[in-house]
Amino acid sequence: MKEKFKKYINKEYHFDKSTMAAILCLIVVISGIFGFLYEFIFYYFNSGMTTFYYRGGNFLPWINIYAIGAVIIFFLTFKKRKNPLFVFLVSAVSTGILEYVGGWFMENIMNVKCWDYTNEILSFGNIDGYVCIRSVLVFGLSSLLLIYALVPFCFYLAKKMKKKHFLILSFTLFGIFMFDELYNLIFARILDLPRASYVYKQIGFKYLYFK
Repeated sequence: MKEKFKKYINKEYHFDKSTMAAILCLIVVISGIFGFLYEFIFYYFNSGMTTFYYRGGNFLPWINIYAIGAVIIFFLTFKKRKNPLFVFLVSAVSTGILEYVGGWFMENIMNVKCWDYTNEILSFGNIDGYVCIRSVLVFGLSSLLLIYALVPFCFYLAKKMKKKHFLILSFTLFGIFMFDELYNLIFARILDLPRASYVYKQIGFKYLYFK
């Protein structure tokens, strides 16, 4: 295992464009799912371990800001993966900025407040409720998991699977999650169709509202 890690750290990877795109698609899907699971568990503890809340606005268990953050982290830190401290610090700062900008945009432009750290546990050092020290540290630690576990796993699949099968797997999963995202974000609004939050509330799922 140690030798495989050293090889991953030191090796220069060269994938063709379609394979690299498929790898990024897989990172997007898995990171979004990771974000959903993290928030699903966190808000259970935040509620005093009394209620499970469904997070995100999609039918599938996926949250877009985690996927966006993962792609940003990959491009900013992958080539510097020999230095875990660099990966951690750059990821913490960049995702903190993303979270603040995303939270401000959602509240002030979209008139929706998706999170508010002033009403949560472990919210020390929060700025306007959009970002706090705990969230930045969690994202920084998660970036290590991304760069040193998820990325090499995706590289492994890309090398071991037949290229056609890997592309079909990655693009299909990405397409399914993107359709879900676009449906709830755009199509349902334009065509006045039921969104995931409405459907899930009708069958008993609980959502969090901060405003």
